Amino acid sequence: MTFPSAPGSVLATKSMWVSCARLWARTPAQLPPGVLASCRRHYRAASSYSASADPSRGRALIYANHGDPAKVVELKNVELAAVGGSDVRVRMLAAPINPSDINMIQGNYGLLPKLPAVGGNEGVGQVVAVGSSVTGLKPGDWVIPANAGLGTWRTEAVFSEEALIEIPSDIPLQSAATLGVNPCTAYRMLVDFEQLQPGDSVIQNASNSGVGQAVIQIAAALGLRTINVVRDRPDIQKLANRLKDLGAKHVITEEELRKPETKNLFKDMPQPRLALNCVGGKSSTELLRHLAPGGTMVTYGGMAKQPVTASVSLLIFKDLRLRGFWLSQWKKKHGPGEFKSLILTLCALIRQGQLTAPACTEVPLQDYQRALGASMEPFASSKQILTM
Repeated sequence: MTFPSAPGSVLATKSMWVSCARLWARTPAQLPPGVLASCRRHYRAASSYSASADPSRGRALIYANHGDPAKVVELKNVELAAVGGSDVRVRMLAAPINPSDINMIQGNYGLLPKLPAVGGNEGVGQVVAVGSSVTGLKPGDWVIPANAGLGTWRTEAVFSEEALIEIPSDIPLQSAATLGVNPCTAYRMLVDFEQLQPGDSVIQNASNSGVGQAVIQIAAALGLRTINVVRDRPDIQKLANRLKDLGAKHVITEEELRKPETKNLFKDMPQPRLALNCVGGKSSTELLRHLAPGGTMVTYGGMAKQPVTASVSLLIFKDLRLRGFWLSQWKKKHGPGEFKSLILTLCALIRQGQLTAPACTEVPLQDYQRALGASMEPFASSKQILTM
């Protein structure tokens, strides 16, 4: 085991700490020469990310009222509860800022935690200590939230064992931090609504989003071809090349989608039987127009804040179906066992190089205002990840 001589990113330093943590279980005599000293050095470096020298305290991004995240979210010191019999103490490693996090803070989401609340629905942490009744987790394990509303924008916390799902620790940390929401949503929508076969096509809007990028990669792994709609922008060709590198078959703008020439896309592929809508308004209407007869459009977001409009003729003469998807509802229906199975399926794709994390920008927790602002910018090309 070797370590670089120069420090890397925060996530890289945390990865060092994680690797060292796996070795502390051995006695010094069992460790290769020089590793013990390296582990001690990197353990000290990683410990600087802890909230406080006081082990009973941490820091968290808390909002006491709903509203503009820039105005209502504050970084505060918090007391950590003692670890009870079924409790697990977790050191958070990294947590992204997702649109659903922003909506929850604004009060515009289907699930709203009791206030005051800690922000963040997704992220990865490492188990530090467990209670005497905990059987499924041990110190050093990586964990993600079992459900939304856990509050991941914090340095450390004590959770109940049932609030956490263990994940493999042999995947990249950014992939682990962004695993529990967007890739899960993408996978379920691709397999649950239409029985697609290799060679079939899927059309989606918001293709540069976290879900959109996961759809492109998972679809490619399943042998499906994707038509990816994005908003026009100055660097459109750069974006198109990046999405094609992920496995996109076609990348077109909203304006191009409305042109008659779009039908030429289907000369070398079948019309899509599945459309994935995260925008609403005119964009969703155009997706419906290009669906094959009997096809399904699944709506999982409403970025345009406009209703989905379907013409009577499309519903009658093409027999199109309109469905919705919310991962929280899926987990409630199917339970933690199936969610864990889904996570392992996605981890296998990550190990095989078929699923990578979206483009990410690491931001220290104390710079949360910058991260929140960047996450709400139009045409954001990088997901903000808070590092603890």
